[in-house]
Amino acid sequence: MQHRKYPFIVGFLIVPLVLYITFVIWPYIQTIGYSLTNWQGESQTFKFVGFQNYSDLFHDGVFRTALWHNILLLIFLPVVTILLALFFAFMVNVGGRSTAGGVQGVRGASIYKVVYFFPQVLSVAILIVLFGAIYRSDSAGLLNGVLTKLHLEDANNPIEWLNDPNLVLWCLLGVQVWAGVGFYLVLFSAAMQSIPKDIYEAALLDGADRSQTFFKVTLPLLWDTVQTSWVYISIFAMDFFALVSGLTQGTYGGGPDHHSEVMSTYLMRNFLYFGKSGYACAQGVMIMLLTMIVSVITLRASRRDRIEF
Repeated sequence: MQHRKYPFIVGFLIVPLVLYITFVIWPYIQTIGYSLTNWQGESQTFKFVGFQNYSDLFHDGVFRTALWHNILLLIFLPVVTILLALFFAFMVNVGGRSTAGGVQGVRGASIYKVVYFFPQVLSVAILIVLFGAIYRSDSAGLLNGVLTKLHLEDANNPIEWLNDPNLVLWCLLGVQVWAGVGFYLVLFSAAMQSIPKDIYEAALLDGADRSQTFFKVTLPLLWDTVQTSWVYISIFAMDFFALVSGLTQGTYGGGPDHHSEVMSTYLMRNFLYFGKSGYACAQGVMIMLLTMIVSVITLRASRRDRIEF
């Protein structure tokens, strides 16, 4: 009976495994192969050039600029998103006044959860349309209109949010933080609700204030969830294609003058616009390798002893 279970298990696994190898692993292998050629996309004739494409990447100023922008996103996006989500999750779950019945969230916590989560149900296309109107470069834009009404801005000289080289990347970062905080708020809230309330009550009885309760109780017990969230946001920061291509000027975004360029937009421009498909495949391999390295480093750097409760 023991030996009969293996054919049964293999029978269930073989089809998903074949599909995974065919549609995930094999395209990766093909991309690595094409990255070693001078393939031009439409042409079926190409020759092997070795690591020339990778050598060209490190001498490509636009690629280095795009890489630097991804690094900035990699630093700020997880930090800002997770800190805000942790703060809001703490407030809606245990941030209210302690009562005879124990600790509780702020009044109207369930409504706040819905409000914060609402941006998560919006598609990227809707976000692009919405923030395209908010960041409009004239007084008809929401931000410029509000600033003009408050007399903080000259109506004849509005701020060009997405056309200013010093502002465009931070505007995009703000969009993603606004859209992503709600998801992680709900994720952290679910994790917090699994923490016994007795732990919070004991901390309060020992004289701990809210900040001490958060740093000494909540954060250590949520560390596994924070670690997973950090890796997930870091992977997203290495992509960022949709918002950049939809909100910024230029073919597949990246403007003005590459000040919002990220590696994925530069890849797509080389692949579909310039016809440098082999070169674009080399960029794709670099993105994959960098994403794997970032994920491993994040997991290793944030590893802590597991706390049981």
